[in-house]
Amino acid sequence: MSSHRFSAPLPGTVIAVADVGAVVRAGRAIVVIESMKMQHDVVCESDVVVDTTHVSTGDTVGEGALLATATSVALSSATGSDRPEDSSGDRGDLREVLERRVLGSDGSRPETTARRHAQGRRTARENIADLVDEGSFVEYGPLVLAAQRRRRSIDDLIARTQSDGLVAGLASVNGDLFEGRAGRVAVLSYDYAVLAGTQGQQNHRKKDRLFDVVERLRVPVVFFAEGGGGRPGDTDGLGVSGLDCWAFHDFARLSGNVPLVGVTGGYCFAGNAAILGCCDVVIACEGSNIGMGGPAMIEGGGLGVYRPEEIGPLSVQSANGVVDLVAVDDRDAVRLAKKYLGYFQGRTSSPRVGDQGLLRHLVPENRVKSYDVRAVIDGLFDVDSVLELRRDFGAGMVTALARVDGRPVGVIANNPRHLGGAIDSDGADKAARFMQLCDAHGLPLISLVDTPGMMVGPDVESTALVRHCSRLFVTGVNLDVPLISIVLRKSYGLGAQAMMGGSTKAPLACVAWPTGEFGGMGLEGAVRLGYRRELEAITDPVEREQTFEAMVARMYEHGKAVSVAGHFEIDDVIDPAETRHWLTAVLESAPSADRTRRRRIVDTW
Repeated sequence: MSSHRFSAPLPGTVIAVADVGAVVRAGRAIVVIESMKMQHDVVCESDVVVDTTHVSTGDTVGEGALLATATSVALSSATGSDRPEDSSGDRGDLREVLERRVLGSDGSRPETTARRHAQGRRTARENIADLVDEGSFVEYGPLVLAAQRRRRSIDDLIARTQSDGLVAGLASVNGDLFEGRAGRVAVLSYDYAVLAGTQGQQNHRKKDRLFDVVERLRVPVVFFAEGGGGRPGDTDGLGVSGLDCWAFHDFARLSGNVPLVGVTGGYCFAGNAAILGCCDVVIACEGSNIGMGGPAMIEGGGLGVYRPEEIGPLSVQSANGVVDLVAVDDRDAVRLAKKYLGYFQGRTSSPRVGDQGLLRHLVPENRVKSYDVRAVIDGLFDVDSVLELRRDFGAGMVTALARVDGRPVGVIANNPRHLGGAIDSDGADKAARFMQLCDAHGLPLISLVDTPGMMVGPDVESTALVRHCSRLFVTGVNLDVPLISIVLRKSYGLGAQAMMGGSTKAPLACVAWPTGEFGGMGLEGAVRLGYRRELEAITDPVEREQTFEAMVARMYEHGKAVSVAGHFEIDDVIDPAETRHWLTAVLESAPSADRTRRRRIVDTW
């Protein structure tokens, strides 16, 4: 057996000392010293029997002072009354925390949860659990309560205002597809079951905190917005109007900096709608109502009495462009959010490619016969990779996210089934805003061109067409991401140039399918305008029409794709089945997007 000497590791006052002859197990204290209001254990490294003590309780000792001596003793594991520390977590302070977490869960409010399920909806925490990778969510501020301590008891606040109605934190999404930091996101969700999803003092502060963290980490945001605006019932603050909160300022600052995904279902009014409207993409469940003011605000403004179902129904907000993606229910909304996020998280492996030979037959040889441009998009890009945005708005323009060999890209395309592909105000706004979105987050743009030009006529000019269409030039010319143009058929006038960033030579590549045709304006209009006198001089209507058709045919021969390529106004005329080969060649040659560069904003419209 060996002897041991125990000295004071720091100056202080002795508050406990083992008795002579006592058995002290390894890791236990022989002496306890208090210094600067902290208690410090002097422990032994092996089982010992105390031989002598040189201090008593209350003695003041200096650093290095001899406290006690002891002799090692061999004990069985069952000897002595001391037991190892319990690792089960059964201690009072931890128990309180765990109990509070249970009270903040859906299980603590079964009636509310059942009511939500009966409406065909999921709870805030259920949506988050479905969105994020299992076990990845860390929550900020789960113990926060509504600022109503002056009017309600703490027990009532704990039972009814969990997280102050806002669940927020960091997690990973699509971790099975994108490993590491690529899958990290911030998730926030208003909880309609807590004070009707209203925005209180504390959950505003939680948003402030998360938005600051997001800006520093540069991770995407998914925000489930449902409920009303400001909450009038909070009593604990010192302010008056609450207009000095930073939440809306800080969230708007994230635009163009990180992808912002908004998801809503049910009623989304006032402050919740403002958050939703700042997002890059809005996903709304069927049955949603979205408005900058709810029934109370409308009635308070003397504008009449309305049911919430009458304000901003999905049928309105989808057609007018507020909503980008319509979901069947909460589950479908989460699915769409995960798919959308994936385009901004990186390249996928093992893409599937459809039969590219089918592309040869999608644009009819008859140059005046319409076709489905969406079939071209679906056939050209990776199988099941296309996600169209704002389908119900701006019918003359298709905007979609897609993949080429797993690489995410943005796609804009003229729709010949609406106005022959002519660009109107809504279509221009839709495409210009989508260009900003792709440019902000580093997605190359593929432009599928089939347009007779900008739409014309007195009616369309009343929509401020001059300003709206010019957005395509101002935005397209200033893109930093790669732009590739594929002319499917018509490429005429200012509309075609706007689809190409201002010129056929502006994109990194501009190629045409054999059906391509080019000109300063549509062939028919050019003939009628340029040869009006000659045609009017022909009195026989049959002969006049035959002459007109012959002139159009001559102009088509002059402006068809192979002729234009012969003058090197475009880079090539290609077999449609080779389109992906061109896209891959250019995209693989382009440098990676500079993700540290920040576009000023992504226009909310």
